[in-house]
Amino acid sequence: MSEKKRILYVQTSGVDTPERTYAPLVLATTAAAMGVEATVFFLGKGVTIVKTGEADRIRLGSFPSLADVLRRAADAGVKLAVCDQSTQMLGLSRGDYVGSCDVVGAATLNDLALDADAVLSF
Repeated sequence: MSEKKRILYVQTSGVDTPERTYAPLVLATTAAAMGVEATVFFLGKGVTIVKTGEADRIRLGSFPSLADVLRRAADAGVKLAVCDQSTQMLGLSRGDYVGSCDVVGAATLNDLALDADAVLSF
């Protein structure tokens, strides 16, 4: 039996570029529906979109709010990981993130990238 495929999306764009925030979540949710193990790793300013309350303020065009897209991704089984070093760099506390996120160290990104069948960055 073949091992489940893995895809990693690295989100470096934050609330200051909302047009770049939807793609990794939509793609990861789609991957999960396809039976692919999907992880979105929030790095640098990317951590700002999973800060509690921020995603509620982002809504583009006819898309649902970013908070709704985040919830759908988590409900679909997408893993959401926040870089601890990025939170420190931006002065954000660990408790400031939506509940479905895990705060992890920088080594986790390296491990995820090495184990992934594909890596995309946004």
